[in-house]
Amino acid sequence: MRYPLLDALRGFSLCSMAGFHLTWDLIHLCGAVDPRGYETALYLWQQSICWTFIFLSGFSWPLGRRPVRRGLEVFFCGAVITAASVIAMPAGPILFGILTFLGSAMILFAPLRSLLFRVPAAAGLALCAALFVLSRGVNRGVLGFPPFFTLAPLPGGWYRDLFTAWLGFPPPDFVSLDYFSLLPWLFLYGAGFFFHRLAAERDFLSFFARSAPRLLTLAGRHSLAFYLLHQPVLIALLLLHDTLSSLLS
Repeated sequence: MRYPLLDALRGFSLCSMAGFHLTWDLIHLCGAVDPRGYETALYLWQQSICWTFIFLSGFSWPLGRRPVRRGLEVFFCGAVITAASVIAMPAGPILFGILTFLGSAMILFAPLRSLLFRVPAAAGLALCAALFVLSRGVNRGVLGFPPFFTLAPLPGGWYRDLFTAWLGFPPPDFVSLDYFSLLPWLFLYGAGFFFHRLAAERDFLSFFARSAPRLLTLAGRHSLAFYLLHQPVLIALLLLHDTLSSLLS
């Protein structure tokens, strides 16, 4: 069964992401926008996109029929993006980006399915939300949610190599333009999963069966293709604009 409103919410998040990446391109590739004074707003915009998309992805996980196969497809697409970024931007590649994380989460949840469905939905949601908040700072070497609060530093020996970076403990020389490790984001993904279960238990899923704008629904249904194609299309449009501007000037 399809849930048009759920697809539309995912599509809206994707459109917001495309708008953010267009802004990023205008700042970093074209130099057409000065970001000074807007750093906080841009960061909050970026965070709103990834939080929403990861939560919705976790919410949608129980709806998938072949989570491992789908996870492998998404993980492979993430690997392709990583390889392309290493070639095109060796100084700032995309390592463990959003697709790598989502593919990993889909695969990891599969063998835990029976266990996850034994956990009470409300308790699972509360636990995942609390663990996400507590582990939000692991990438920075602390337990807590900086800059709001910090509980304790984490052992420096945990931050060693690419494997620990995948887990959430990047070494000091680690660089990635789009970094989503298992920790803390797996807990946000889990919160989405348990919210789906809670909605199903309380007969709230029918809310997402409501009709929604067709374009947003279409984008949400083809989220992987949208993600893979939007940045090349944006860059092509910017190059076309620059070419036409130079010819007409």
